Amino acid sequence: MHKKITRRTFCSMLLALPFPAQAQQPTKIPRLGYLSAASPSAIAARTEAFRQGLRELGYVEGKNIVIESRHVVEKLDRLSELATELVRLKVDVIVTTGPSSTRAVKKATSTIPIVMAWDNDPVANGFIGSLARPGGNITGLSTLAPELSGKQLELLKETIPRLSRVAVLGISTQPGNAQALREVEVAARAFRVQLQYLDVLDPKDIETAFRAARKGRADAVLVLASPILSSQRTQVVELAAKSRLPAIYPWPEFVEDGGLMTYGVSITDLFRRAATYVDKILKGRPPADLPVEQPMKFEFIVNLKAAKQIGLTIPPNVLVRANKVIR
Repeated sequence: MHKKITRRTFCSMLLALPFPAQAQQPTKIPRLGYLSAASPSAIAARTEAFRQGLRELGYVEGKNIVIESRHVVEKLDRLSELATELVRLKVDVIVTTGPSSTRAVKKATSTIPIVMAWDNDPVANGFIGSLARPGGNITGLSTLAPELSGKQLELLKETIPRLSRVAVLGISTQPGNAQALREVEVAARAFRVQLQYLDVLDPKDIETAFRAARKGRADAVLVLASPILSSQRTQVVELAAKSRLPAIYPWPEFVEDGGLMTYGVSITDLFRRAATYVDKILKGRPPADLPVEQPMKFEFIVNLKAAKQIGLTIPPNVLVRANKVIR
């Protein structure tokens, strides 16, 4: 004889069953925006350093974090369009890879947190209130060390004692370059060196600049930070070698691609450290309360193959100070 199953008994049996619905709700995977004013290949080492920083904190791309990358290749006027696109995607944080991309994102949003992987003067550029208290939706890392350009000129002078004329390649619209140029001018007066400033506003200006440097009888070239010059660094390095002009560059990538020497902030270290800001923001910290950090690691790299190519001997007292020598 079958026992009659009441509605109450049936409901109790259902509740006792191990339904998948009892499992935890899936965790939302955070999405990052990543905006660069240079091509992916131009900043590959920096991007990898950032991803390494994320991995060290337990974030694996495609597994528990998504990165929406947007890069401008030469056409800087597209930065605003790409910044707006990232905002429309409603990403949780946007990482910017330089002053130009930070400015574009700042115009596109005042609510999505922005992490600067580097900026040469975020206060003067109007991105933050102060290094200690950023105050808005922007924080990150600063390369605030304009005296580096004076140090670069000093290294050129020590490498080439007869140095009397230096061509300075830069972009007048690049935030912070005016301050860097002032530091070069101070050093130039101390070393009795004449400067020839050559503005590079477009990739087509690079060859023209080197022709002007040769015509101006420059003994060496000092390259300031610029997304255009960074994106076209292979051409810059080749023209320096062809012109037999010793050159000092702002970033290691130039020297790794055949340039003579670089002295400056370790940019890959900054990009790796940018991941810690992303982590803190994703865990609930407001960017306004996260102080902007300054550089902690500097690099002096010399390429002896490049020196040999232009018939230059690097003095031992200069070589011994290098963190890395490419032979």
